[in-house]
Amino acid sequence: MIEGILETALYADDLDAAEAFYGGVLGLEKILRAGNRHVFFRCGPGILLIFNPKETVKPPTADALPVPPHGTIGPGHVCFRVSGEAIDRIKETLNRAGIAIESDFRWPNGARSIYFRDPAGNSLECAELRLWDIK
Repeated sequence: MIEGILETALYADDLDAAEAFYGGVLGLEKILRAGNRHVFFRCGPGILLIFNPKETVKPPTADALPVPPHGTIGPGHVCFRVSGEAIDRIKETLNRAGIAIESDFRWPNGARSIYFRDPAGNSLECAELRLWDIK
């Protein structure tokens, strides 16, 4: 019944820094920003949601959409799917932006991954589809 993941959420206290990182450094298309509550980006066929955890724990107001309170404390993790050729270009982009690569390796099945952090400390990974045998 479940066809895939439509949205992925991360949490960041500083939405300005998150917007600059995901939009400016990683080049994702911003599709919506709602003040200091959230900023959303298009990411391939899905959407990356960046929420301010201090705002999303508040119940919705009477005039807002009935989205239940949610959030988390501490860094999360997202893995972006990329081609093997794109990993080197992403590394160069991150290096130019002063973003440290925490790890760059090949998994036992030969797929390559790189790991780095966003300004909020979330663990980000770029990996080839074959990591999960996806075609």
